[in-house]
Amino acid sequence: MKILFVSLGCDKNLVDTEKMLGILGHDGFQFTDMEEEADVIIINTCCFIGDAKEESVNTILEMARYKEEGRCKALLVAGCLAQRYKEEILEEIPEVDGILGTSSYDQIGSLLKQILEEKKEHISCFHDINALPRTQSGRMVTTGGHYAFLKIAEGCDKHCTYCIIPSLRGSYRSVPMEELLSEARELAAQGVKELILVAQETTLYGVDLYGEKSLPKLLKELAKIPGIQWIRIQYCYPEEITDELIQVMKEEEKVCHYLDMPIQHASDSILRRMGRRTSQEEIRRIVEKLREEIPDIAIRTTLISGFPGETEEDHEELMAFVDEMEFERLGVFPYSLEEDTPAAQMPDQIPQELKEERRDEIMELQQEIAFEKAESLVGRILDVMIEGKVADEPAYVGRTYMDSPNVDGLIFVNADLQLMSGDFVRVKVTGAAEYDLIGEVYDESAQ
Repeated sequence: MKILFVSLGCDKNLVDTEKMLGILGHDGFQFTDMEEEADVIIINTCCFIGDAKEESVNTILEMARYKEEGRCKALLVAGCLAQRYKEEILEEIPEVDGILGTSSYDQIGSLLKQILEEKKEHISCFHDINALPRTQSGRMVTTGGHYAFLKIAEGCDKHCTYCIIPSLRGSYRSVPMEELLSEARELAAQGVKELILVAQETTLYGVDLYGEKSLPKLLKELAKIPGIQWIRIQYCYPEEITDELIQVMKEEEKVCHYLDMPIQHASDSILRRMGRRTSQEEIRRIVEKLREEIPDIAIRTTLISGFPGETEEDHEELMAFVDEMEFERLGVFPYSLEEDTPAAQMPDQIPQELKEERRDEIMELQQEIAFEKAESLVGRILDVMIEGKVADEPAYVGRTYMDSPNVDGLIFVNADLQLMSGDFVRVKVTGAAEYDLIGEVYDESAQ
């Protein structure tokens, strides 16, 4: 039997998908990316913001057609939308045969067996939301094989006023270090060269298990694994970044000088309304320390525009902060009102058009900063991980240490030699085109 998997949302969700693929592959199922060939369709959903929720619902409805009209015998829904709206999904979309909560994805095999062999209908599996799913059958990496996400923790305890994640994913719980190291070794054995550490918050890793922030220790252990060449850290809350973490980033050659640090805003009044546990001054201080200790660091951040109560003065303060800080990478999301969150009940909700206007203003400013940063790299020699070949040209596309896959820029490398995805090459930057770089393979022997 052939299974079609649709994975929506964040890279943390993708890890769950890859583990479900590993379970089902171990059970003897085959996989397809053609809807009309699928005997089983499984959708791992997201509902973090309104657009993600809409995409998830539309995908379920689209796949339900194959249940009615095609060869599909079973339609399953997993992930955050399933956790949040399980009754509504089963009631409103009768084509859905089974539904899995966020902490129950390890039961995908037994749920599918009940549907296909025992002919059960409209069944659900929801474990304690604070459980930590365990899988024994490994992962099926879907990112091309040369990089993979390593989810080091589940859930969140921060309870920001705009965020639904704690009620969908439970409290913060770290994956034991020995399990992570075992998983990382398996990934390295499969050819993975870059590990991207993800969680709702990576900086608090280990506090619940070991009584202290243990991300620095985890990084040191991961760096010992043969085959791993880059380790990238994402989702670091600024107030939790320690001097020890900065030192490990400085000292461990495999740890990329790149930090994903979502700050969400720079106005102290908005940060308080968001329930964030930091201030503009503290953010400024940690950015300055990171750049002082690691001069070539690339800092990525994300912001929310149009949060309830955001005044024009708050917006201008944020613009001035972005202009001053000159973040290497930055994304902005218009505030999305999520039911059952404190922010949804706040007065002074901002019209959608104004939220988007403010987002566009920030992104126009960031565009200028990003283009200047790219131009400043011309002449630099950088290590580049090759991602693929440019069709019909003697050129390849790759990433530098400053670029995380799917969210940051690329570098286009002119080269007459044969390269494969995952290869590392030294590249001299010769030009910049908006967010992307242009370069050529650097021949050190010719220098």
